[in-house]
Amino acid sequence: MAERLDTDSDGATARARGASVSTPELKLWFIREVLPLEAALMQFLQHNWRNQSDIYDLQQEVYLRVYRAAQEKIPERTKQFVFATARNLLVDCVRHENVVPIEAVADLEALEAAADTPGPDRVTQARDELRHLQAALDRLSPQCRQVVVLARIEGLSRREIAERMNLAEPTVANYLAHGIRVLVDIVLGETPSVRRPS
Repeated sequence: MAERLDTDSDGATARARGASVSTPELKLWFIREVLPLEAALMQFLQHNWRNQSDIYDLQQEVYLRVYRAAQEKIPERTKQFVFATARNLLVDCVRHENVVPIEAVADLEALEAAADTPGPDRVTQARDELRHLQAALDRLSPQCRQVVVLARIEGLSRREIAERMNLAEPTVANYLAHGIRVLVDIVLGETPSVRRPS
């Protein structure tokens, strides 16, 4: 059975092996993904913490915790991770004070709903990525496309795909390898090899 190695759009295969994130990659992620959340984070902190003079320090502590955690593995859902970190920091601060005022934790539950809702920019980006992926899938032969969809989207094993499509397992493996290779080439903007898998 071949080991599956997931890569993200940056090709960060080292993380799949448990290696820590490189500093340039981490800085780029922080600037691109975390800093744009600053206004929403400040609003959340101001809304949920009674002592407004602590807000800047709380923001910096959230950034520090997020950055340190991302040194091991960059979270897949940045917005949810940042707001969960902020919520946990506020809970830690309340515990530290040994006082649980109602106004300090009044809207922590509301954060769950807000953090799960992607922003309009994320929705647009996700739609564009899906259109691009669909166009790439459409360039595969019908049988190759079906193998890729069954394996990567529906999560079927090679044996299950072989039985469902009445193919030999090695043929399924060839279609899958070829399909993934072509998709990666298309998504990365390279000219794919369109020859049929052997």
